[in-house]
Amino acid sequence: MSSFQWLIILSGIFEIVLIAIIITIFIKLRTSQALLLELQDKQKGLLSRLDFNAKLEKELVSNFEERQKQLAQLDARLEQRAKTLQELLKQADAFTNSPVFLKQTVLNGYRRGQTVHDLARTTGLSIDEIEVIIDQEG
Repeated sequence: MSSFQWLIILSGIFEIVLIAIIITIFIKLRTSQALLLELQDKQKGLLSRLDFNAKLEKELVSNFEERQKQLAQLDARLEQRAKTLQELLKQADAFTNSPVFLKQTVLNGYRRGQTVHDLARTTGLSIDEIEVIIDQEG
């Protein structure tokens, strides 16, 4: 065989090797492209989940702020009612400690048949005071 024939055979082998390399590169390119598409899909899914989580967080924060405002309003109303109840208790104490009320309590209890000792214990007055009240009305 002549050198020209050897040269043609070697160039043919070289072409076959080049074609094999190109095919290998093409297969690897296809695999890389599939992986890249998969990564892009996963990235889109992640971004949509992050967007959903951000919206959910905003909603939670707005609900929390609304609940805080409602709690502050309820606290103010509760404080106002506590003040009102304190005033009512002071008025009730003043009324129950008034001589007119004690006199009415003693007389009503005496009419219902309570003893002087029971009336003294209930009203906090002495037995002598109870007897004076009963004698004044009786």
